Amino acid sequence: MPSRLDQIVATTRRRIAQCSSIAIITELKKASPSRGLIRADFDPAALARELEQAGATALSVLTDEEFFQGSLENLQLASASTRLPCLRKDFIVDEFQLLEARAYCADAVLLIVAALSVPELSTMVNGARNQGLDILCEVHDEEELQRAVDAGCDLIGVNSRDLRTFTVDLETAFHLASLIPKNVVSVAESGIHSGVDIARLRAAGYQAFLIGESLMKAKSPGDALRTLMAEASSGQWSVVSGQ
Repeated sequence: MPSRLDQIVATTRRRIAQCSSIAIITELKKASPSRGLIRADFDPAALARELEQAGATALSVLTDEEFFQGSLENLQLASASTRLPCLRKDFIVDEFQLLEARAYCADAVLLIVAALSVPELSTMVNGARNQGLDILCEVHDEEELQRAVDAGCDLIGVNSRDLRTFTVDLETAFHLASLIPKNVVSVAESGIHSGVDIARLRAAGYQAFLIGESLMKAKSPGDALRTLMAEASSGQWSVVSGQ
């Protein structure tokens, strides 16, 4: 049987073809190294339900404790509270972390190409698939993109955040858009704050969008997501805020 993320990839393609909705992976993120505490009232179960009701396509759950104040328990709570597929987002560099992801009810894992050598990436891709996990391969430049393609990744996210400086530049996503193979589902990550950002990235070829900080800062993440999707669909732009 297809995994839940296999189903979501198919749903993403269908939504694109119908032009009736926007595929957004919403991220449950309490804190970050660059922003510090983002959301004090962080309830992963409640957030998962709220974002599902608002139209999220999937959830990305931070499990890194040291830098993001995440946990595997947050992943498990989110997964148990929604029918949406859940991705474990962490610095995954060891196959044991894949076992953890499966044990705590993840449907997919993030593999950061910059953190893995060519042999390590191959090992982790194969290991994830052996565990029944789908893979979002994250890249930041042309060389990493090619490595992800060579590793057989069919879901690739372009992160516009420089992991060394934490600065965000959407031009990274625009630059790489045309280089992503057509048979790959492309995801734009980081720096998406408005409907116009989504519209421009869609026009460049991106099929899904991973959004976290702007939603987590909002008083009501669900309402912020609805507003963002409506703006991106209608052309009436405004920046998502916590107001």
